[in-house]
Amino acid sequence: MKFKKSLAACLWLSLPFVGMAQQKENFNKAKMDSLLSVLESKNKIMGTVALYQGGKPVYNRAIGYASLADQNQEKATTATKYRVGSISKTFTATLILQLIEEKKLALNTPLSTFFPEFENASTITIEHLLNQHSGLMSFTSVPAYGLYMTQPKTQEEMLAIMTSLKPIFEPGAKYNYSNTNYVLLGYIVERVTKKPYAEVLKKKIVDKLKLKDTYYGGKITQAKKEAASYKFVDNQWTVSPETDMSIPHGAGAIVSTTKDLATFIHGLFNGKLISAASLEQMKTMKDGYGLGLITLKFNNQVSYGHGGIIDGFNSMISYFPEQKLTMATTFNGLGMNPSDAHIGILNIAFNKPYKIPSYEIPKGLVLDLSKYEGTFVSKQFPLKVTMRKDGDKLMSQAQGQSEFILEPKNAQNFVFEPASIEIEFIANEAGVYDQFTLKQGAGKYHFTKE
Repeated sequence: MKFKKSLAACLWLSLPFVGMAQQKENFNKAKMDSLLSVLESKNKIMGTVALYQGGKPVYNRAIGYASLADQNQEKATTATKYRVGSISKTFTATLILQLIEEKKLALNTPLSTFFPEFENASTITIEHLLNQHSGLMSFTSVPAYGLYMTQPKTQEEMLAIMTSLKPIFEPGAKYNYSNTNYVLLGYIVERVTKKPYAEVLKKKIVDKLKLKDTYYGGKITQAKKEAASYKFVDNQWTVSPETDMSIPHGAGAIVSTTKDLATFIHGLFNGKLISAASLEQMKTMKDGYGLGLITLKFNNQVSYGHGGIIDGFNSMISYFPEQKLTMATTFNGLGMNPSDAHIGILNIAFNKPYKIPSYEIPKGLVLDLSKYEGTFVSKQFPLKVTMRKDGDKLMSQAQGQSEFILEPKNAQNFVFEPASIEIEFIANEAGVYDQFTLKQGAGKYHFTKE
């Protein structure tokens, strides 16, 4: 359920200048099709990718399967519905801002108005919950969460779980991403309106925007064109456990499609749901998080959105106000870091140079990846870089950024094609690779193992 900011950080790293988004007639559909076809054929991604500009579709395509059930396999289509995880937080924040505009709440309303049983409830405000500064521990970060995530829970049971967790800092002191905050906000929507969250969502967002396939989710049902989620393990897609949707509530219980997600965020940014003043409050970042939105920087371009991870689902919406361009992705199967795919999608969307990766491993190449592992430093580069073995893959990660997979060309040379990164390893006398040179564009950096 938790959206990891590091994914977004990696997504926007090391990309060329982006000019104005291309109009629909100039969009390179064939190249986007080629990218998604490679991702599908190499079992890198299953899901749907959409681009909208000015609220109008530019591209929408599904790849892979909605279900791989033995007796009833079903290919994904653009009508397939996916759990969107923490993108639900943007919906919940929108509902809260609507209630504030109706004078039924205020940003400074204390949590104690609704849930006095929480420690620090009198000093935790609605704003603290919205911008992740409450200090309340996320119930999903506790190991016990994995023991009950597939079981139905009543609101009373969830409140007991959440109140049992000690706050990790004083309200307002700093940022900490917590699903507890948004579950409580979902409950507050219900207490203020005296209606179920699902009903309020439908009335205040879904019906206003005429969304066809967005709702509070339940048990995944193939007959309703809902996708199951998968992970690529041991060279095959393996179904992921299914969170019971009584648990994530306003933090992550929404089901939707790329079309509806694009319509939602376009409507949000174009005055169809809240006032311009309320939108500015949502967009105001504190320690990198707004009111249910994050800022995603694409060099000198800025987009707003959110991501979502729940079970094996991984989704993202990203809206560039200047170009009125939306990228919406809903993945239900990942055999790669999704940010690698987002890099390609955005480069093609903005008509920038981009080489579609082949994901071909040289035939007969057998590597002992443990010989490449370690933490490396460079006098020319400010961040440490860690190399680690993950099964039959070599993962690379710059300090504070997301991991990505390095593709071997031979024993010494690896690449990360989406960002045009080339790495040449150098072995010592024992055959351990304790140095490498990283090339990207005109840059060339030498690293040695700590």
